[in-house]
Amino acid sequence: MSATDALPGLASAASGGAVDVERLQQALCPQPSETPFVLEDGVGDEELTPAAVLFPIVRRLDELTVLLTQRTAHLKDHPGQISFPGGRCELTDASPADTALRESSEEIGLSPAHVEIIGYLPEYRTATGFRVTPVVAVVTPPFDLRLDAFEVAEAFEVPLSFLLDPANHQQHSLHYRGKLRHYYAMPFGDHFIWGATAGMIMSLYRALDSSSR
Repeated sequence: MSATDALPGLASAASGGAVDVERLQQALCPQPSETPFVLEDGVGDEELTPAAVLFPIVRRLDELTVLLTQRTAHLKDHPGQISFPGGRCELTDASPADTALRESSEEIGLSPAHVEIIGYLPEYRTATGFRVTPVVAVVTPPFDLRLDAFEVAEAFEVPLSFLLDPANHQQHSLHYRGKLRHYYAMPFGDHFIWGATAGMIMSLYRALDSSSR
């Protein structure tokens, strides 16, 4: 286990809470695109299923937070893991944003009336067979959540400054399908944020660093 190297100029901004909505929007892609993309360690040449997640940044009075969910333990895909609300793209979805908003409404009861999409992160291609479009949005309180008890065990918020602080970034490895895979993790209290969710948070981290240069 080791902490990632700090990116110049971003560590102080993250720890000091200087990242605001305007800076976030400037760092994001205005439209979803297949390029650039991020490959999770272990991705091969298999066909990937299109999916989308909502990266919900909550505008609290004192700070920005990120709304995350913990999946129930009995699910076939990623049981018990921390994730963004989202899922597979359906034929009826006109865009990745439509997928992310629909899934967020179904999984946690988040109304689109409280959600403002501000941009997109690079497509994230996973070793479990998905190509995921992260749809970044600002969520304005007050809002009520209604969790789908079959899919979601818990919804909780983490300060954005915590997730962007390189002191909280860890790198781990495990053997999966006969190969050694490497992944990021960001433990927060009793929650172990890792895998694709941590990888997409790192995409935001890198996007902010690139926009500050």
